[in-house]
Amino acid sequence: MLKGLALTPPIVGRISIGSVVEKGGRRLPEKDDEFTLTSQLQNAEGWVPHPLNESLREKPAGRDRAAKLRSIPVRLLFDDPALNLRAAYTRFDRKTGRPLCVGNGESCRRSTSAGVQALPCPAPEGCEFAEGQCKPFGRLNVRVGDEDELGSFIFRTAGFNSIRTLATRLRYFAAVSGGRLSTLPLELRLRGKSTTQSHRTPIYYVDLTLRSGLSLAEGIQQAKTDSETRQSAGFDQPALDQAARESLALGAFEESMEDSAAIVEEFYPEAGSHQGHREQSPNATTTRAGSGGLAGKLASKFEAMSPIQT
Repeated sequence: MLKGLALTPPIVGRISIGSVVEKGGRRLPEKDDEFTLTSQLQNAEGWVPHPLNESLREKPAGRDRAAKLRSIPVRLLFDDPALNLRAAYTRFDRKTGRPLCVGNGESCRRSTSAGVQALPCPAPEGCEFAEGQCKPFGRLNVRVGDEDELGSFIFRTAGFNSIRTLATRLRYFAAVSGGRLSTLPLELRLRGKSTTQSHRTPIYYVDLTLRSGLSLAEGIQQAKTDSETRQSAGFDQPALDQAARESLALGAFEESMEDSAAIVEEFYPEAGSHQGHREQSPNATTTRAGSGGLAGKLASKFEAMSPIQT
């Protein structure tokens, strides 16, 4: 096994709520009010849409155009909430796209001249190394469709509302279902909200709910039945979770050099540029360093976040 290489969940596509567009000779992120599913291929026009991007859209009666995609039926790969959603404070090198430091508000892994070191993490607002360029960054892996039961679509976000909401939902669903996250019939939903900080214009974030039309009791019963069926067939979910846990721990950083450059362009644009689709108001134009702690610390420490990162 290669040393220092994190083995991440296999990815067959991406889920985004925006794109990177060229304006005035600069490539800048731009928000959207619907989901887009893409493949992992790009052409001159950007990411190539995945076939599911069209098949999931319903065309309203009497209309030529399909409805906006604001909900996606999904399943999760793992029963452990922390494996489905990995979130950390992250700083990237803007020139190379290389991850420089990843932390959780208590400890971090930082790339230094002496190699990758484990250091205390005071969170961005108390870290001199952050320099206003360290932000919360989350990755959610979900299954869409039944073609590949171990393949996933990845949703990446630097938005506080999405990270907090998804982390909370995963914990709650794991608790009420007896830890059967991988068999719950779930749905990603795009939600909007307005605040005084966003000048009352919409900001968008991603939520995770039960499938439309299902009660909580019905969803849990389906999860229990599906879990028992998989077990009787020999499917070992605890072993899959453990394999994923050990695989992710093999590397200091999750993102590869190939992925990092696109991530920096989309989620870590230069200060002062339009901050794109990451859950912001269209009127927002600047970024401030976030504050807070992840997981249990998120709710209490992110109040100082600017509206573009909410």
